[in-house]
Amino acid sequence: MPNPSIPDGLVFIGRISGPFGVQGWVKVFSHTRPREAIIGYSPWLVKIGGDWREVKVEDGRAQAKGVVAKLTGYDNRDQAGGLIGAEIALKLSQLPPLKQGEYYWAQLVGLEVINLAGEKFGKVSHLFDTGANDVMVVRNGNERWLPATGKVIREVDFESGLIRVDWDADF
Repeated sequence: MPNPSIPDGLVFIGRISGPFGVQGWVKVFSHTRPREAIIGYSPWLVKIGGDWREVKVEDGRAQAKGVVAKLTGYDNRDQAGGLIGAEIALKLSQLPPLKQGEYYWAQLVGLEVINLAGEKFGKVSHLFDTGANDVMVVRNGNERWLPATGKVIREVDFESGLIRVDWDADF
């Protein structure tokens, strides 16, 4: 889902879901692929008490179906507990550069979607992975799901804020 609390230029990559152990480690729900890749990014921008703060990642690993991390300055369970529910973001500049025609999902959210005939579909609300392919959810009073594939997405124009798709308006 789009996250209105994430400022422009930041990419939402996860959330702290709870403390782990007694030495300040936290459980992390990661949106990175693979999920443990979140550990490789440091510093994180963590929303604490309504403010975004840089927090360095000291250590981390995959743990069961999630990820655990040790953050600088959080040395006991009580401190780590204060981070429960905190959003984790990165500056877009921290992410690896992409090949031509590739985009981070966060870059597409909010762009206007039109088809090749010029019919407006609405704005990208969010994207999700079905396992078979990614899906772009477009809203304009109603909701339309479009495959986020090269066959459907024909052009992404950040300057004009448009995504042109090869998709029938009646589908």
